[in-house]
Amino acid sequence: MEVFVARGYHAAAMDEIAERAGVSKPVLYQHFPGKQDLYLALLDESIAALIEAVRGALVSTNDNRQRVNATFSAYFEYIAEHRGTFRLVFESDLTSEPAVRERIDQADRVCADMISQVIREDAGLADDEAHLLSISLVGMAQVSARYWLSTLGSIPRDAAEQLVARLAWRGISGWPRASEQPSPAES
Repeated sequence: MEVFVARGYHAAAMDEIAERAGVSKPVLYQHFPGKQDLYLALLDESIAALIEAVRGALVSTNDNRQRVNATFSAYFEYIAEHRGTFRLVFESDLTSEPAVRERIDQADRVCADMISQVIREDAGLADDEAHLLSISLVGMAQVSARYWLSTLGSIPRDAAEQLVARLAWRGISGWPRASEQPSPAES
């Protein structure tokens, strides 16, 4: 991963990767038939870590405000703790490659689907409405966390998380919980 992050996919050499891994090049090729196979395996591992962080944030509480804070914190923490991994996933020189793009899009879909389910259940919105809001929140988390990473040091991580989560909360909190909405008979 270090070699891919430092050099980019195209400039990364299997010789250097094998050396850094402490194995011979033939051993590396026994496990990964080619450089792209190794890259995709690392990408899959990285994406799984991000999805797990988001899943953990969503199930960490039933309080939606805290859930929003935890979810944005999960994105920022993933980026802060795994800078190289994050760049491997979202800023690689290979993101236009179909197999890579498919995995990144799948990660976005999985995260958005998890968030959408919470929005749908709690706000009583239709599937397509809840999904649109969840995609918006995923995009907001990714773009703001990427920007924060590029300006590392100008705003402390916890302050950046809180700013963006507060913005998201002020938007998403406009939908009351389905359990708090008057029933049609009461209206």
